[in-house]
Amino acid sequence: MASPAPTPANDAFDVARVRADFPILSQTVHGKPLVFLDSAASAQKPRAVIDAVRHCYEAEYANIHRGVYALSETATRNYEGTREKVRAFINARNTKEIVFVRGATEGINLVASSWGGANLKPGDEILVTALEHHSNIVPWQIVAEKTGAMVRAAPTDETGEFLFDRFADMLTPRTKIVAVTHASNAIGTVVPVKEVVAAAHARGIPVLLDGCQGIVHRGIDVQDVDCDFYVFSAHKLYGPSGIGVLYGKADLLDAMAPYQGGGDMIETVSIAKSTFAALPHKFEAGTPNIAGTVGMGAALDYVAAIGHDTILAHENDLLDYALERLRGLNDIQLIGTARVRASIVSFLIDGVHPHDAGTILDQAGIAVRVGHHCAQPLMDHFDIAGTVRASFAVYNTRADVDALVDGLHDVRKLFA
Repeated sequence: MASPAPTPANDAFDVARVRADFPILSQTVHGKPLVFLDSAASAQKPRAVIDAVRHCYEAEYANIHRGVYALSETATRNYEGTREKVRAFINARNTKEIVFVRGATEGINLVASSWGGANLKPGDEILVTALEHHSNIVPWQIVAEKTGAMVRAAPTDETGEFLFDRFADMLTPRTKIVAVTHASNAIGTVVPVKEVVAAAHARGIPVLLDGCQGIVHRGIDVQDVDCDFYVFSAHKLYGPSGIGVLYGKADLLDAMAPYQGGGDMIETVSIAKSTFAALPHKFEAGTPNIAGTVGMGAALDYVAAIGHDTILAHENDLLDYALERLRGLNDIQLIGTARVRASIVSFLIDGVHPHDAGTILDQAGIAVRVGHHCAQPLMDHFDIAGTVRASFAVYNTRADVDALVDGLHDVRKLFA
């Protein structure tokens, strides 16, 4: 099995020990040590997660909820055990509020289709922000097309700051739901979600939070924030791809129609009519990602053992150091400089296309993201096509930042 999780004491945080938990980080790329700075897209996996998935397939795999034999009962117990881990991780009231989905994208589509399809009508408004990932825009556009509703976006300023007053001004009697990112995947801006929820609830408006980045860097207490829906993907949280979570308040989920039909989401079926299972299984049609769910449980255990306070302190140190080093380069333009940010930096290099920079950095073993980061409205706001993005995780070090800066010197030499 994996090495033990690190000791959760920040001043004793041993990043070398953490890195040893991630086997992929020991490899070379183009003959250079891998410097992985694209965790906002998908984080690497610790041995604990890899072993949990492998053990599931090697020793404990069977379909769930249906078998009367021992292996199926074990698989069911492990699968439902992860549901309880998720409940505890986000402090939900009950496991029936935890719906397993393929990822945050499916969670948002589920809410937009099921809740939005039943509650939106012509003239209604869906309020998002200019910071959103496409996954928190397009599903709302699709349901708006069907219902006659409209998607509006609260603006940001020239720094990428969330403008709370402008957002609050856009809450009107026409606003039927607010769908907001917890933290921008493109520029790192952290949204004051508790204040956003309070402002929306004061008008009786439910709120969905896209927690893909927020839960990684800051965690979430859904009861404290009081959001109505919260979605996240396991693969950004050091877990497997293809599995994620939709949290929803039970009364809202209860009132929503099933998103998909199929096995395991039914109570009874006849040719004439079907009735549906209770929460959360009403929304989990078909055989799910059983091993991925078990792996997600291992990822939650891993993160919890380190602690979000420790992770946040480490990532803030990396963010501050990266900003200091990048600001020392005359031809770097930082994109998005909000006061409160996740450990994500986006920037442009004078005279160098982001894709060229990414390709050259790759030759040095440095993996960064380039492009619009599935946030084209935000890129339009800055009047740019895209950026170079470096995103830091619990396993990154100041040496990784130094390698990035050295790589940027190489980029500048080639384009001088």
